Amino acid sequence: MNIDIKGDKRAVQRYCGADVDKVWRNAVEAKRWGVHIEMTTLVIPGVNDNHACLRGIAKRIKNELGKDTPWHLSAYYPAYQFEAPPTPVTTLEQGRDMGVAEGLTYVYVGNVPGHPYENTYCPHCKTLLIERYVFDIRAYHITAQKSCPNCQKVIPVVGNYIKG
Repeated sequence: MNIDIKGDKRAVQRYCGADVDKVWRNAVEAKRWGVHIEMTTLVIPGVNDNHACLRGIAKRIKNELGKDTPWHLSAYYPAYQFEAPPTPVTTLEQGRDMGVAEGLTYVYVGNVPGHPYENTYCPHCKTLLIERYVFDIRAYHITAQKSCPNCQKVIPVVGNYIKG
């Protein structure tokens, strides 16, 4: 299950008219029921791109969903009736760095085709495990035992990729 977390309490109320605590509650409940959870934040300049907001999301993911919960930081591009400037790649990279600094294992940069942080790396030895380009998997190196082929660290992936 991929859940969009649009920002902090203020941003979610203002732009979505929703209660962010209910979103978190539902994510925690789904995880408790054994559902694989991934979180996504569309990072929008002037809305949810400040360090306090991104760091707060990272902390909450780690504390409420666990350090191995993937967090995708996606670039925003101007769209229908919302004209904030596009998200700078450096903002996404800083958000990724904050997530890693807060203890998250799998933090990704999205909507930036070819960016190295759209890939999955072994958290122990940094071996490239899954190479992606947008929605395509270009290389998959996790073993049948769901571990890194270099150091044998178990990687908590969901599903299997069949080369074909």
